Amino acid sequence: MIKKKLLSPILVILLVLTLSITFAYYFFADTANTSEEFYVGVAFCGNTTQEAKLLIDRVKDYSNLFVLQSGPISKNKSAINEICDYAVKSDLDFIVFLGWFDFDHPWQVPWLDEAKDRWGDRFLGLYLYDEPGGIQVDYNWTSTFHYIENVFPELYSTFEPYVENNSNVTVLRDYSEATKRHIDYITRDIRIDELLNRSITAITSDYALYWFDYLAGYETVFVELGWNHSTTKHIGLCRGAANAQNKDWGTIIVWNGFRYSNKTAGNYKTGEEMMADMKISFQNGAKYSIIFNYPVYPAGNPYGILLDEHFVALEDFWKYTLEHPEDYESITVDTALVLPRDYGWGFRHPEDRIWGYWGPDELSPQIWNITQTLLDKYGFELDIVYEDPNFPIQNKYKTIFYWNQTLSFD
Repeated sequence: MIKKKLLSPILVILLVLTLSITFAYYFFADTANTSEEFYVGVAFCGNTTQEAKLLIDRVKDYSNLFVLQSGPISKNKSAINEICDYAVKSDLDFIVFLGWFDFDHPWQVPWLDEAKDRWGDRFLGLYLYDEPGGIQVDYNWTSTFHYIENVFPELYSTFEPYVENNSNVTVLRDYSEATKRHIDYITRDIRIDELLNRSITAITSDYALYWFDYLAGYETVFVELGWNHSTTKHIGLCRGAANAQNKDWGTIIVWNGFRYSNKTAGNYKTGEEMMADMKISFQNGAKYSIIFNYPVYPAGNPYGILLDEHFVALEDFWKYTLEHPEDYESITVDTALVLPRDYGWGFRHPEDRIWGYWGPDELSPQIWNITQTLLDKYGFELDIVYEDPNFPIQNKYKTIFYWNQTLSFD
């Protein structure tokens, strides 16, 4: 009797421990299985299905994503389907690029529904348009307004409430109106609603105005790592926009420089540089890291601009992600810099343009200086966001700085 009284509580404790361990195992296993996947892969910008398949065969064992980013193939439905089928057969998820919905190819919008039915979750989203923010900042809008004024005066009248004429310069008057027009253009002319209405992820890449790309409806933006821009600053801008607006972000690795006068030559990244960019993306919590692959160099290269050193770097990085999963999002971001609302500045240098209509204004030196100071102090641990009551950030960051405050560090 004494033994039974002693054993009973022990058995109960053992039973509780067993159940607890079993529950914990299945709970954490389920959590791990449903955690967000990190995607790494290459973009294809060639012209034929044979070239695409050749690239897929080369990378399928050390990547999980294929980005079909070919302008010519975006106009060819059967080629898109053939390449996407081949990617899935090779156990790769994929993203398809369309520069825009072309009226000469009316099959494109109905194809969105076909793609969802045909490939399900393997179809990660549509890469619609390219660099909307960068185009906005760098395009010659003054010339466009003068052209409209001279050739389509009736259309120009719709712009008159928002423009100022000063000798040969025509610009929009205020930043909030510029924001509205940027968003309206993406929504109406780029027709991003065709994706949002179908719950298809809208994707683009950019080098400026990431915050406003998300406002316009993009759910994922790839920040371009290259151009000799500050990787730290542009990740802070893109990741900050994504974090504040609860969107996804990634990186796309582009050239250090590019000679537009000679599209067969450029300052392309080495395999070592690509490896460093991919590691930075992984450690900063990007959902995607993609190698942009255009044009063809050297002549006759069947893999675009990718050489053996780049494939070695991709394979080494793939092994690194498998061997060091703890490094994913290992950089802690709990500090933010808040910019003035609607301040669509390019942020590449102190004289950069605002919304493509203006040069730097009286706020630019102060904003530039505080940004550089905080980046020097916090590095990749800094997000850069915008003041917007629709996206409160007080609960997202421990430390928040504002563009117009005076810094004082101990």
